[in-house]
Amino acid sequence: MEVKSALFYLFSAVMLFAALRVITARNPVHAALYLVLAFFQASGIWMLLKAEFLSITLVLVYVGAVMVLFLFVVMMIDVNVDELKRGFWNHFPLAASIGAVLALELASVLLGGFRSVPAVAENPTGADQFSNTKALGQVLYTDFLYPLEIAAVILLVAIIAAIALTMRERKDTKAQNPGEQVKVKSSDRLRMVKMDPVHQAMVEPSAEEPKT
Repeated sequence: MEVKSALFYLFSAVMLFAALRVITARNPVHAALYLVLAFFQASGIWMLLKAEFLSITLVLVYVGAVMVLFLFVVMMIDVNVDELKRGFWNHFPLAASIGAVLALELASVLLGGFRSVPAVAENPTGADQFSNTKALGQVLYTDFLYPLEIAAVILLVAIIAAIALTMRERKDTKAQNPGEQVKVKSSDRLRMVKMDPVHQAMVEPSAEEPKT
């Protein structure tokens, strides 16, 4: 077996295991970390296919930005896992049947597509001088410029929504209000209290002491 084939099977096996753990892990944080592992394995497969730009983009965009943001949101909103598990087995037969139908549809489409793909030469003419990164950049910023800007706006809205979710008030935290601190007056900080002077109690002389 060649080295590329061995690496492909290794990356594929780890990616399938990580994808399975994403939907079976009980902790949402662990599921997100398994999804990060799946993204890394997919990036390795892209690298084997000599699609370096897509491989690096998968790591930088999905692992470096989207998944970090997702982990931040999951860890900050304090998801109640027990509440989510309630009623799981009641809906499991319907969910399993829908998943099986989707898997069969995807398998039929993919198998039909693989049979119709023509054979590609191993080293086509001029492949060494061709840069897929340059070609993707030209296509993205000329033909697909507006869809790219729309995707950027959607990601910005997602980031703002995640920050809004994490900035909600919680009962178990203490925070200061800068607006209230600025509006405070000296009378609010210092209160003058009038008190009567304290008189020292007169001590009566004892029997042993001589009277003068």
